[in-house]
Amino acid sequence: MVRHLLRFAVVPMIAAGLTLALASVSADDKKDEKWTPLFNGKDLTGWKAHPKSAGKWRVEDGILIGSGPASHLFSERGDYENFRFRVEVSIGDKSNSGQYFRTKFGPGFPDGYEAQINSTHGDRIKTGSLYPARLKLKDGDRKKLVVEDILVKPNEWFTQEVIARGKHIVIKVNGKTTVDFVDENNNFSKGHFALQQHDPNSVVKFRKIEVIELPADKKE
Repeated sequence: MVRHLLRFAVVPMIAAGLTLALASVSADDKKDEKWTPLFNGKDLTGWKAHPKSAGKWRVEDGILIGSGPASHLFSERGDYENFRFRVEVSIGDKSNSGQYFRTKFGPGFPDGYEAQINSTHGDRIKTGSLYPARLKLKDGDRKKLVVEDILVKPNEWFTQEVIARGKHIVIKVNGKTTVDFVDENNNFSKGHFALQQHDPNSVVKFRKIEVIELPADKKE
């Protein structure tokens, strides 16, 4: 009888130990995440706009602000392929922006993937969407990419993260997955990061921009 009691007592202790171990591993994983900052909080070092659509990008009190005519601010590097790309951003009322990745440098609205940033702009495609324009898609794919609900209020700071590895693209808003999509057409495989200033009536603010580059064969 005593042996049976001891056996039933040990099982919960083992389970509790495993739970603590897993929690410790999870905490260690988060601790070991080495995000590389892409914005220094002081100036536009590491970023460039195309001279034909330079817009009005500036840094004030540690915040990167986009306003004025339509423009895109591109990373100097143009070979990003597999990564976690995260921004802390605030979008103005009736404003529109985007977090571009694997993007081609150029004037106007460039080719590349765009994680939408939009709370109350007239465009029905809202924050957390993978913008479907310029993408070759299969029938029915558009519904997988578009969020029409307002997930964050205007002028509210939030985090949007893009995870791209090969054809697999995930978008998260404040840690919640909004898009989980395998792009069988592999529309864009490599390119720049870019931040969008959509139109003269829009204002967007970024206070953190960072990346973790990933190996292509690692499972997320």
